[in-house]
Amino acid sequence: MPLNEDQLLLSLRQGLTALGLDPQSCPCEAYLQYLDLLVKWNRAYNLTGVRDKRRMVHAHVLDSLAALPYIRGSRGLDIGAGAGLPGFILALTQPEVEWTLLDANGKKIRFLQQLVFELKTENVVIVHSRAEKFLSSVPYSSIISRAFGSLADFYRAVAHLLRPDTRLLALKGRAPAAELREVAELDVSVSVEQLQVPGIDAHRSMVIMQC
Repeated sequence: MPLNEDQLLLSLRQGLTALGLDPQSCPCEAYLQYLDLLVKWNRAYNLTGVRDKRRMVHAHVLDSLAALPYIRGSRGLDIGAGAGLPGFILALTQPEVEWTLLDANGKKIRFLQQLVFELKTENVVIVHSRAEKFLSSVPYSSIISRAFGSLADFYRAVAHLLRPDTRLLALKGRAPAAELREVAELDVSVSVEQLQVPGIDAHRSMVIMQC
């Protein structure tokens, strides 16, 4: 049976608490507005395979927020932002951080633009481009990806944007041993943190890369 809005809000707040976040300090209503728009646009644009809002709370919102402790600095870039995960959720939570959400898919860009318009997120810039072709005169402190590709592909796609203090963050399932071996051959330091996402039984990990 589908949860009503009060039950969704309760589930969300419980998940935030489990992540060590204060629900009173998080924009819970904005998270639910995001989910409403995602459900609406998903009917036509197929933005996610997750159809149930209760699962979306865990698989999308809380999973994105699990990256929060690893974000550094005041400028973030989400490569292959798709439906705004994790970048848009992080931007809602971090109004002091300027976030750029980049994707090469026009339909996803239109959805992201609608999110910014309806939720009035002034700290989000939407860019329609391939990562390899995207240029920025101002460096990013954190560059993140949730579903871009292999670690080596991710690194190569953004290598031209990296500065010595840029942190590359890749949200993954189980730590990908073969990908880690491949990226170890690049000039980059790598560490892996295991994530515990409330409501998700599958393995989740954060791969951190830095020049």
